[in-house]
Order: sequence, then structure tokens, then C-alpha cells
Amino acid sequence: MTERLTGHTELIGLMAYPIRHSSSPAMHNEAFAYLGLDYAYLAFEVDNSTLEDAIKGLRALKMVGSNVSMPNKTVVGQYLDKLSPAAELCGAVNTITNDNGVLTGHITDGIGYMESLKDYDIDVIGKKMTIAGAGGAATAIEIQAALDGVKEISIFNRHDKFWENAQATVKKINEKTNCHAQLFDLDDKEALRREIADSYLLANATGMGMKPLEGQTWLPDTSYLRPDLIVTDTVYAPTKTRFLEMAEEVGCKKMNGFGMMLFQGAAGFKMWTGHDMPIEHMKEVLGIKYE
Repeated sequence: MTERLTGHTELIGLMAYPIRHSSSPAMHNEAFAYLGLDYAYLAFEVDNSTLEDAIKGLRALKMVGSNVSMPNKTVVGQYLDKLSPAAELCGAVNTITNDNGVLTGHITDGIGYMESLKDYDIDVIGKKMTIAGAGGAATAIEIQAALDGVKEISIFNRHDKFWENAQATVKKINEKTNCHAQLFDLDDKEALRREIADSYLLANATGMGMKPLEGQTWLPDTSYLRPDLIVTDTVYAPTKTRFLEMAEEVGCKKMNGFGMMLFQGAAGFKMWTGHDMPIEHMKEVLGIKYE
């Protein structure tokens, strides 16, 4: 790192709290080094109380941009000049670009998910998907899938704090895209079975399967699945959740969340540098496998 830092090195940040555990600095700095780009990516512990000052600092220091994660994703938009169509629909931002002082907020989680499907030869465009979840990542996936041309989306969620968000997402999709979206209670097992039955793809975009919910899944049993169904999970630690184990038992093509993590980062990388992230190299370095 020290050998390639110069007086011209451009700075990119990651603003979140907590954030010291993040693998994003390692991923981006490895990509910069591999391509010989004069950039550095650093993590900064920033929460809602210091976010406005941090964005002012981004402007003042003429940083190229920044990633934004929890708890700042739904708050940071008010400090920016513009939002991308997806970020505006999602009401969340995870990537900021600085174009000569004009700060634009983007959301790349959905882009990352859709690009990872393409990378794994999964084509959901013009087809139906069923997805569980209504939080930040789930909303980004649902909005981006609708914008990209998925024909129909059945969203399942429990009547928890995200239910109203799910209702709003369905309304936005139906009013602002050509996709038809519906919302169902995740506890309605009959509806779950019916919607999965004619879906091309079934996705988990909840936290079930990762700590502290390892080994758990909302899917009742393998009878809801069929061999030609595509099954994906946004979780990548562990690499194989109980949800994906059930898919494997039935013989479904399946994909964990590693691809989404990689490609959402690649989308920001391209926005900041104008270069494509070396995907195959990053897969090798990070040990990324979809199954």
C-alpha cells in the first residue's frame, strides 16, 4: 500500500458504525493495486450524529466518493444533491459519487444481486420471482429487479416493523415500473406454496441463516421446492445456509450472497474509477464461490 500512495492518490471512504469488521477495504484496495490505480479506500466510523459533518468533509476534501452502510443508508440522502432513480425509489443510499462537487446517492445492492444472477447464468428477466424480506437489501433487490424487467414479484414478510415498508415498495413498483408486485404474509403457508409453485426464482433477502439465526429458515420444508426452481440467498456467512441446504436436497440450482457482495462493490468501483473491477481476480483472492 505505502509503495503506491502518492501526492495524487484519490480517497474513497466507507461511512458506517460499526464498520471495522468490513471486508470492503480489502476488496477495493486489492482491486486498485491489481489495476495499478492511484486510489485508497478507508473505513470511517460514522453514525447519524456525525454523518452531516462527514459529508461536508467529503466535499471539502474532494473525495471521489464513499460507501455508506448502517445506520446511515436511509438518512444520508438529505445531505446529497441528487439521487439515482433506484435510490429514490428505495429511500436508501449505499454509494456516493462526487462529480466536481455534485454529490449523487446510488443504491448498488440491487445492481449487485442482478449482476450476480447474470454472472451465474440465471436469467430472471421477464419471469416471476418470489422473495422473502422487506428490509434494506430486500427493498433494493425488489426495486432493481422491477426496473430491470422482472415481470412479476411476490414479496413475503411478517407483520413486523418492515411491513409498511413492504407495502410502500409494492406501491412504487406497481406505479413506476412495468412489473406487477404483490405482498403476502410470510406466515400464510398456503400463499407461500402457491406463489413459489409458478415462480422461476425463490430468494431469501432476510437475515435468517446468519448469526445469530444460523441454522434457521422461514421455509417450512422441502416440499415447497422443485428441482427446476432457482434458489438464492443474500447471506454469505455461512456460505451454505439451511435455506440453501434444503435447495440442495431437492436438486435446485442455488446461489449464496457472495456474488451480490462482490458485484455491488464492483458497481461503485466503476462509478468512482471508470474501470471495471477485476471480477475473476477478486473471486480468486477472496475465495468467492456461489455454492
